[in-house]
Amino acid sequence: MKICVAQIKSIPGDIQQNSAMHIKYVDLAVSFGAHAIFFPELSLTGYEPTSAIDLAINLGDKRLNIFQKISDSSNIIIGIGAPTMHTDGTCISMVIIQPNQSRRLYSKQFLHEDEKQYFVSGKKSPILKIGDHKIAIAICYEISAPAHCKNAYEKGANIYLASTAKYSSGIDKTLDKLSQIADKYSMTVLLSNCIGRTDGNEFAGKSSVWNDRGTLLAQLGNSQEGMLILDTETQMTSEIL
Repeated sequence: MKICVAQIKSIPGDIQQNSAMHIKYVDLAVSFGAHAIFFPELSLTGYEPTSAIDLAINLGDKRLNIFQKISDSSNIIIGIGAPTMHTDGTCISMVIIQPNQSRRLYSKQFLHEDEKQYFVSGKKSPILKIGDHKIAIAICYEISAPAHCKNAYEKGANIYLASTAKYSSGIDKTLDKLSQIADKYSMTVLLSNCIGRTDGNEFAGKSSVWNDRGTLLAQLGNSQEGMLILDTETQMTSEIL
């Protein structure tokens, strides 16, 4: 299986332009024979907590139809970060679009204290199955919650996919933590982080791939858009800029 993580610079609040950027990278992933591609936290809208309630979408949003069409025709799974509507409020979610299947949602369960005034927690921990692989999704702060990665391991996940919006000030700690998770639980770990600025803070980039012993296989820089492709059978990685 070939699995991709994208590193992009989202335009705050501009779903139309961000969708176009997503499509560009999905098409690129397809051209390299990828089976799945995942994007950073809230990639469709940018990380904009104060605007999230106005930007929130649901699984039936017609703006997702283009991604479903590509998924169906190219047999690729697409994971897009977006705020989503919930009966209790707004969730930080990953919309999972699969070929010829109903769309699925993973909503962040462990929120940072700063996020709790804007978002509510998700309740379920679905495992995404692709062939012989089981993928657990973690959204940003969740990688700091020991219960999250432990739960992924206990559910049989062998791939841990972290979708984040990490700033430069905290990226080194994040990279160390993900390497430790890979080693402790014998899971391949992938990180999709964003670049750009928000509220005066710089996103760190450095999207990465670690093998199941915690060894870094590949990493993007801190300022350039691109993607990493991992071949899970050969453990070979490709860097696409």
